[in-house]
Amino acid sequence: MPVQFKTIIEPFRIHSVEPLRMTTSALRQEAIRQAGYNLFSLHAEDVLIDLLTDSGTGAMSRDQWAAIQHGDESYAGSPSWFRFEAAVKELFPFQHIIPTHQGRAAEKILFSVVGGPGKVIPNNTHFDTTRANVEFTGAEALDLVIPEGKDPQAIHPFKGNLDLDALEALLFERIDDVPAVFITVTNNSGGGQPVSLANIRGASGICHRYKVPLFLDACRFAENAWFIHEREAGQGDREIPDIVREMASLTDGMTMSAKKDPFGNIGGWLAVNDNSLAESCRNLLILTEGFPTYGGLAGRDLEAIAQGLREAVHPDYLRYRIRSTAYLGDALDQAGVPVVKPIGGHAVYIDARALLAHIPPLEYPGQSLAVALYEIGGIRSVEIGTVMFGRKPDGSEVPAEMDLVRLAVPRRTYTQSHVDYVIEVVLEVAREAATLPGYRMVSEPPALRHFTATFEPIT
Repeated sequence: MPVQFKTIIEPFRIHSVEPLRMTTSALRQEAIRQAGYNLFSLHAEDVLIDLLTDSGTGAMSRDQWAAIQHGDESYAGSPSWFRFEAAVKELFPFQHIIPTHQGRAAEKILFSVVGGPGKVIPNNTHFDTTRANVEFTGAEALDLVIPEGKDPQAIHPFKGNLDLDALEALLFERIDDVPAVFITVTNNSGGGQPVSLANIRGASGICHRYKVPLFLDACRFAENAWFIHEREAGQGDREIPDIVREMASLTDGMTMSAKKDPFGNIGGWLAVNDNSLAESCRNLLILTEGFPTYGGLAGRDLEAIAQGLREAVHPDYLRYRIRSTAYLGDALDQAGVPVVKPIGGHAVYIDARALLAHIPPLEYPGQSLAVALYEIGGIRSVEIGTVMFGRKPDGSEVPAEMDLVRLAVPRRTYTQSHVDYVIEVVLEVAREAATLPGYRMVSEPPALRHFTATFEPIT
């Protein structure tokens, strides 16, 4: 029997490096003050460890850089487009592949066609741009995650599952108002939690019985497939690409940000089977993104994504990816820091409402924790809570379901020593948690306020 070693090693060697700027606490305090206490507004060079997002921040491989050299920039019918289309259909065999410059563009196009006042789009949990693009059309973005998905401490192998009973009830009562159903894999807003194949199969049966199309928001499809492989009965002997193809086969379309699992620094796509829907979406694509064989992307981007899709489903990579994220989450959990459990695929989510119990939700405990992580250790994270989701379409503000801080781990970017440093910083902030202030919002835009709002501490 082969020996099982505990140490997680990266299944790659470092080929090129970029420098990190070492900063002082005084410099960081001034930088975040000038940024209006919004971590999105920081200069990236003032950040030591950037865990703001895993979107477009990963390291491309040697073979992706080589593929870029094959990029053909013909306006129409580029060979790069056909290589991209073939790579997408190898995993997601939908009839129509519509490239976009990133995932939110795919959402914008689709919801502009199927949304509108009086419509409702259910999802296990909408993330920020998905919700905003639904609501921009006047439709309602409805979250229907299972109850365990709302409890940070609940242990369930697939906390991202859609509540099938709630979906059935919605379709029975409002079938004429539901143009599409979505499942986000993995469930970003709920802690990077996966969705089981059985749950997708169940949702597919309900949707097809009511003749409502089912879509995947599939940007972390490979991580979700790995969790299915590891946790779901009967799936452990299957190849990851086969699981991905079955996930796709149970649905009628997908939106994709290729900046996540496919290792793109930019890019995405919308895929559908319905001919009429595809025509309407392509017409909008041409109006807003570009010709249907490039969709706002350079040929070199199409090539990089095509190669990245092949790398994303490699078991050695996925084993390292999931275990290294769990290494961070398990260390914080064992030290008593409240985190969403089980640990998700792409990020560790700290339960800021539990850690900063003295700060009420409308004083933004997640923002307070995120600011402290930066001031003390130079770590940039993101609040996923009342700042991001507390403002309703009617202008009212209510506490979000949870107040979390996400530590999103870019793909193939940081080493174990970087992660060990993050653990030290989080534990230091946790020791000072009771002294951290709440925050008030000074200014905010009408939508997606977390990107550009400004704050000040409550003294």
